[in-house]
Amino acid sequence: MAIPTAPAGWLLLVISLPSNRATPRMRVWRALKGLGAAVLRDGVYLLPETRSAHGDLKQQAVEVGRSGGTAQVLRVDAPEAEQDRQFRALFDRAGDYARILQNARKLKPGLTPRRLAAAARSVKQLRRDYESIRATDYFPGAAAVQAGELLAEVEMVLAAPGEPSMKAGRIPRLHRKDYRGRTWATRARPWVDRLASAWLIRRFIDPKARIVWLKDPKTCPRRALGFDFDGAAFTHVGARVTFEVLLASFALEGDKGLERLGQLVHFLDVGGVPVPEAAGLETILNGARRQHADDDRLLGEAAKTFDYLYSAFSQE
Repeated sequence: MAIPTAPAGWLLLVISLPSNRATPRMRVWRALKGLGAAVLRDGVYLLPETRSAHGDLKQQAVEVGRSGGTAQVLRVDAPEAEQDRQFRALFDRAGDYARILQNARKLKPGLTPRRLAAAARSVKQLRRDYESIRATDYFPGAAAVQAGELLAEVEMVLAAPGEPSMKAGRIPRLHRKDYRGRTWATRARPWVDRLASAWLIRRFIDPKARIVWLKDPKTCPRRALGFDFDGAAFTHVGARVTFEVLLASFALEGDKGLERLGQLVHFLDVGGVPVPEAAGLETILNGARRQHADDDRLLGEAAKTFDYLYSAFSQE
């Protein structure tokens, strides 16, 4: 099935079948499920209007008629904003992508030579599942990208075990001992990715790191290690935010607490699969930003929160 194009409006299929015709009803239901149609109520199905959706629904209407029922395909033009939002929510595939991510993450630590054959079978099934979800994702967003990137990474690791692969090349493995006592620089007035990355650097990579806050990244000191800005030594790669790139660079991905923090930082920074703790962390960091105009003090306060989250996540 082709990936859906952006919808122009909405289509409704309203059907009525005799109660004693269970087989035709089930056949139509399965076909509509395969199209990714949402159920508004019994006998009323919704699809975003695309090039193929109208023809698909007309075909099902014909099937209903052949089975002794009635069916109408109706077009809904430009519903009110709130109604449109509610319709779109019915097609939210974030939960489906979350399951792909969860299973792909479970596979990564087990990609050892002895387990490659079994992992390869699992990855092929995950790829089929992903493509099936993507085929009926009429409003793809960050969650689709996030799941697709991680799945592609696992597939590439299978092709070249031991080498973490990313979109535009590879994230090299670095030794933390080579990055001690350095100056690190990022943009001033940091938000979640920069705050979490600075915390990660001081807590796990360079305990004596000096953090410089740049009003303009172009003024970054020549010998400083930049992070989270264009051209920096450490910044977004593919679907990974800077925090996740640092985890991959310094072989910290196997830490359960840091991996969970990475998911949280990713969602708050660029979106994707929702994380339960996101709203709480966002509120805390917003409050800290309002209270502290000095970025060093802001990092100090944010670091306490990241310490608490890391401790809790590590115990789960």
